[in-house]
Amino acid sequence: MTIPILFEDNHLLVVEKPVNMPVQEDQSRDADLLSDLKQMIKERDAKPGNVYLGLVHRLDRPVGGVMVFAKTSKAASRLSDQIRRNIWTKQYYAVVRGRPADSHGRLEHYLVKDQSKNQVHVTKSDAKGAKKAVLEYDVLAQEDDLSLVKVNLITGRSHQIRVQLSTIGYPLYGDQKYGAKVNKPGQQLALWSHQLGIEHPTQKDERFFESYPPGEYPWQSLLK
Repeated sequence: MTIPILFEDNHLLVVEKPVNMPVQEDQSRDADLLSDLKQMIKERDAKPGNVYLGLVHRLDRPVGGVMVFAKTSKAASRLSDQIRRNIWTKQYYAVVRGRPADSHGRLEHYLVKDQSKNQVHVTKSDAKGAKKAVLEYDVLAQEDDLSLVKVNLITGRSHQIRVQLSTIGYPLYGDQKYGAKVNKPGQQLALWSHQLGIEHPTQKDERFFESYPPGEYPWQSLLK
């Protein structure tokens, strides 16, 4: 599979992650993004030995869109520090079931993850393992019983967007885990990493990278 490259220099590799591709090798043994990119660089640049490519953040397997990788250990360290300091900006597009009453909202929940089931639940703030999750959303378009929302992710918790929007009654289109009552098996999860804003690890200026969802259902008419 050819992975679209959005930006590349000596320190960064920014790509558009395909949907349904794991970020790194997992139990499925399916082709994964990290391994494919390393092989691409090795062949393209005729590099001997192992290729370094630092994985500093993740996207769920069903999610497509912008991902940033570090091409040097210095870049990996600095990007990871930026994430710890929460200075990245992360913007997603999502298609949800239903029509939110408010065109803009801010959601704050405490989440806990069941590692054995790979599932996240809303819990009380003092529950063991609870982590605060915050996002803001804007409704951009509506058609039939679907709404296109833009999500600004304030924190980066596992399954955060899927869980929080489902909790307020608007599960994502195609989400089998957090919207099984309204979604059918086989429907593609409609969540896309649209924009990442980072500080360049060596030049120190702010960079924004964008990617848009595919022109297919349920995206195409809502994005118009």
